[in-house]
Amino acid sequence: MRWQEFRLLAVFLFLLIIQYGSAQKKDWRNIQNGSIIPDESYSDQPYIIKTNDGAWLCVMTTGSGHEGAQGQHIISLRSFDRGKTWIDKRDVEPGDGVEASYAVLLKAPSGRVFAFYNHNTDNTRSIIGNDPPYKDGLVRRVDSQGYFVFKYSDDHGKTWSKVRYTIPVRQFEIDNKNAYQGAIRFFWNVGKAFDYKGNAYVPLTKVGGFGEGFFTSNEGVLLKSSNLFQVQNPARANWETLPDGEIGLRTPPGGGPIAGEQSFSVMSDGSLYCVYRTIDGFPVYTYSRDGGRTWDIPQYLRYANGRLVKHPRAANFAWKCENGNYLYWFHNHGGRFIKEHPNRRTMAYNDRNPVWISGGVEKDGPHGKIIEWTQPEVLLYDDDPVIRMSYPDLIEDQGNYYITETQKDIARVHQIDEALLTKIWGQFDNRQRTLEGIVLDRTFHGGNFPQTLNAPSLPDFYQRDNSRADHGGTNLRNGFSVDIRFRLDKIAEDQILLDARNASGKGWVLSITGEKTLQMSLSDGRTQSVWDCDKNILEPNETHYVSIIVDGGPKIIAFVVDGILNDGGDTRQFGWGRFNPYLQSVSGTKEIKIGSNILGSIQLVTIYNRALKISEAIGNYKSILME
Repeated sequence: MRWQEFRLLAVFLFLLIIQYGSAQKKDWRNIQNGSIIPDESYSDQPYIIKTNDGAWLCVMTTGSGHEGAQGQHIISLRSFDRGKTWIDKRDVEPGDGVEASYAVLLKAPSGRVFAFYNHNTDNTRSIIGNDPPYKDGLVRRVDSQGYFVFKYSDDHGKTWSKVRYTIPVRQFEIDNKNAYQGAIRFFWNVGKAFDYKGNAYVPLTKVGGFGEGFFTSNEGVLLKSSNLFQVQNPARANWETLPDGEIGLRTPPGGGPIAGEQSFSVMSDGSLYCVYRTIDGFPVYTYSRDGGRTWDIPQYLRYANGRLVKHPRAANFAWKCENGNYLYWFHNHGGRFIKEHPNRRTMAYNDRNPVWISGGVEKDGPHGKIIEWTQPEVLLYDDDPVIRMSYPDLIEDQGNYYITETQKDIARVHQIDEALLTKIWGQFDNRQRTLEGIVLDRTFHGGNFPQTLNAPSLPDFYQRDNSRADHGGTNLRNGFSVDIRFRLDKIAEDQILLDARNASGKGWVLSITGEKTLQMSLSDGRTQSVWDCDKNILEPNETHYVSIIVDGGPKIIAFVVDGILNDGGDTRQFGWGRFNPYLQSVSGTKEIKIGSNILGSIQLVTIYNRALKISEAIGNYKSILME
């Protein structure tokens, strides 16, 4: 080979390496990889419907200032390429007017589109606060009071009606008890409007007052119009406020005062399902079997296996998909660590990253259809752990799934990997062992297992990026997983099940701690990261099957013990933990020491060169039960 040809080949290979590295850095779950929806600086509630001319129509609350600042208003945009580019930006309400906020969309069967939102029509500049921290007793953020209004568009969102229509909202007990006895009412909405048996339904969250944590109490109602879709002049639409009586959707008996941001779904038998947020550490759900007039006693949400779902003070939405299944957006932490916190009104807003998603399947219940929820998967994340993403919407288009979200500065659209959703919805019936990515797979019988195993090569997490001029680092977003089946006579400290560390400590080790937990420790010789399974779940003289998932996308270590994703239970707020984002590699020794000092036996060791999905780990466990 001539020198020139060699150089060309070397350059070609170098470019391939760079390209491969770039591909490795791409993770659709990272919100930075979504398509940006244009805004004016602040961005909130990017909600989308598909119009009859084939466009996506998005409404968003935006402005040049921060959330709640004067000049906050509603805009709309249209897209014909599933959110990659946007056209026809319009002011539903102008930026130089009074605050107009928190719009949701609803399309009539005729194609007419309605946008419902808060409007500070009276230009009220302050309201009475009923709790600290308002030193002079006045609240000067005024975007959550006034009137609940709507405009409409007959040209798919290209233009909007000049007339703004006010919806009469019935006064409830929570309004009577506010600082104005209901003469001024406090409210907002994030819930998706919907068509139910030809009636228009629009959610609304009523607010009791302002203080620590901003809203001091709230509850949910539904605004129903039986003729909005039929009348040409929307001023002739009739409206009623549901449920019957003077009390909206609240927390379960004994629960806290926050019960807001209700998300509704219409089920196959005509029942209505609703889920909403609290400051109790758990979300709440309820069913209505009569179109929203009455509701079951609210309960804290549970998975199908009976475990409570944990969630902070953040939007948690459920959507019914075209295939009849459901998806549920939430954040998978909380519990009593929020409920019992002295500053729960404020601290419960934190930790909205990552987003987790659960799948729902309809089942028959004693009074109608119910939804059973799967264990969750990581859906979206940002590399900055304190970024707070929220207020999503789900759009289905030609068999593809898209989700919008905002972290209040940038709103984005994300196409969701359908394979993830298929795994989630198939979780209940999945009893198949996952084979993809296995780099070590050994089963031992009769209590006999070798002292060592050949250590497989594991992918790096972080390395130098030679395509950068400064030769800085690049995040490879790789991962690995370890499945282990074992039985210990005693759950005692310092028992080492698997040890893949070299003499300098680089590598990983799986051991029992003084807290009687199973611990994964990772080290690259410079940096160490450690996380345990939940307490009080390992039992002596019982066979346990554990999957430890090290996911280099969101930098999360997760434990799935006997088919259950650890969520912290009553012993900690988080069941999943983060590892250091600059951890480079945990490839240590060439041999893994196996059970060198354990009191018991190891029956199976499987190592994957990728992060398993939670659903795959559950399937692995179930496959063992089938043996």
